[in-house]
Amino acid sequence: MNILPFVISGLGIGAVYALSGVGLVVLFRATGVLNFAFGAFGAMGAHCAWQLLEWKVPLIVAILAAVVVSTAISFLYGRIFAPMLSHRDTVVRAVGTLAPALVLIAVMGVVWGELPRRLQFPSDQMFVSLFAVRLTYTRIIALLLAVAMVVAITLLLSRTRLGLDMRALANDRDLSAVLGVRVLHTETAAWIITGIFSGLAGLLLADLVRLQGTFLTLLVIPAIAAAILGQLRSLWETAAAGVLIGIAEAALTPIAWISPYRAAAPFIIALAAVTILGGTAKAALKDR
Repeated sequence: MNILPFVISGLGIGAVYALSGVGLVVLFRATGVLNFAFGAFGAMGAHCAWQLLEWKVPLIVAILAAVVVSTAISFLYGRIFAPMLSHRDTVVRAVGTLAPALVLIAVMGVVWGELPRRLQFPSDQMFVSLFAVRLTYTRIIALLLAVAMVVAITLLLSRTRLGLDMRALANDRDLSAVLGVRVLHTETAAWIITGIFSGLAGLLLADLVRLQGTFLTLLVIPAIAAAILGQLRSLWETAAAGVLIGIAEAALTPIAWISPYRAAAPFIIALAAVTILGGTAKAALKDR
């Protein structure tokens, strides 16, 4: 059985899981919020892109609009609603993000329905051969984008004032405020960053998998699994875990008796991650 084609295919979806996981970790490190609405933000942006393409709007405009929409939604929640829960327990803050997720699922259902669609990019038709296996440019772009975003966020956190403020908030929110860190400003910036990540991830998933509101919203689970494997702290470990989760899911495709259930692989990995690394995850949550 040759699973190499499936492994290579899994690189693309794994890169999106990596991108999503890093977006979750950036927000968690700065605000202590595990954002369950991440997938819904991206799904809303992807639906807007699909609609604009149906109206014959140029592709680049549709892509930018998708990122702007997801970022705007994330900004509004982070600026208006998240501060109301900022002094509540970590679990309460996480559960709070389910509200916008459910609202967005309802809006997408009313406006676009639940009929699965696909975004199609010109890069889908271009490919390179890797070990005699076709790797589309879309998957290559997903991989390069994941690496570029991790590098960019790493530099942001280590070399800018905003990054310093985010790292300070990650250690002690109240003390950071006493020392002059603009807490609301910094947390809003984190919500904007995670909105950009969700918009990019939503676009890629709508192309690589399918465009459907509920489906894309639930794909936050593999991203959470990657974030937990990265101990909710390490960007590079989270990115690597996301890629490996995508590869593991794809590698199950040729196994006949498992293939119908391969979509459950990220959920099983998430459960295993919580079980095995539960102590680490709990420690990270307590630190918040």
